[in-house]
Amino acid sequence: MTHAMLKGSNVPLEASAVRAVLRWAPGQGVPDVDASALLLGGDGRVRSDEDFVFYNQPRHPGGKVWRLGKKRVAEGLTDTIQTDLAGLDPAVDRVLLAASAEGVSFEHVPALRILLFDAAVAEGEPLAYFDITPQTGEETALICGELYRRGEGWKFRALGEGYSNGLEGLASDFGISVDDSDSGAPEPAPTPSTYFPLPPQQPVPQHPQPSAAQPAPQTPPQPAYGYPPEPPRHPAPQPAYGYPPAAATQPAPMAPPPPVAQPSYGYPQPATPMPDPNFRLPPQGPQFLPR
Repeated sequence: MTHAMLKGSNVPLEASAVRAVLRWAPGQGVPDVDASALLLGGDGRVRSDEDFVFYNQPRHPGGKVWRLGKKRVAEGLTDTIQTDLAGLDPAVDRVLLAASAEGVSFEHVPALRILLFDAAVAEGEPLAYFDITPQTGEETALICGELYRRGEGWKFRALGEGYSNGLEGLASDFGISVDDSDSGAPEPAPTPSTYFPLPPQQPVPQHPQPSAAQPAPQTPPQPAYGYPPEPPRHPAPQPAYGYPPAAATQPAPMAPPPPVAQPSYGYPQPATPMPDPNFRLPPQGPQFLPR
């Protein structure tokens, strides 16, 4: 027998394992819908982030809750969560069954329904179903229902509670640490040190400080800005204004050679001796030597 449930109603479950099937009608402008589950302890919160089963973590580490994935059927599209109730850790008190439509409200999702099946029966009729109607039309995440312990057995309750801040807001309400990097915001550009590590910083050399017995050297005063620099303390002597500079010291000149004696002015020059006109050289003819 299939139970048609209203919001807030509950039904006992005799099955040891159930499939929670989320179904909706596809069409133009209809967002994609994802099913997820949260395993809660007695305090109503998850024990760790591992207790969140969703599209990025489709199977619980304990292996008793997992996501079967999406499928197209005659009535529309489905996404399914299966739970082994008999094998769940006793510390798990409830299993929340949720739906999310990222960035689009559920008022654009027609014919949203959750159906509960006995997992041991492949083609059986649903144990129960609940037609989910958003309350405000702005919900982007919904708690469709919950599986909870009652004595030695389990029950299913229809809820239909909505969140306008998406699956992140729903999960954080039950203790899940939501990573901000998954929010879709662009990451900042890395700095050069991200790719090339900086070299180790070298120690700055320490200059010795002057002791009290050894005074520090005095820096000569600098001329004021715009004035010529101070002349040297002992400048070279300069000639008085209007006088020629002192001549450079020259080496002593060499003594000139003694002049040649010249005749007195007005007297004739001494006559040059003339050759004797009667002087004759001996004949230079051939000489005949004796035989």
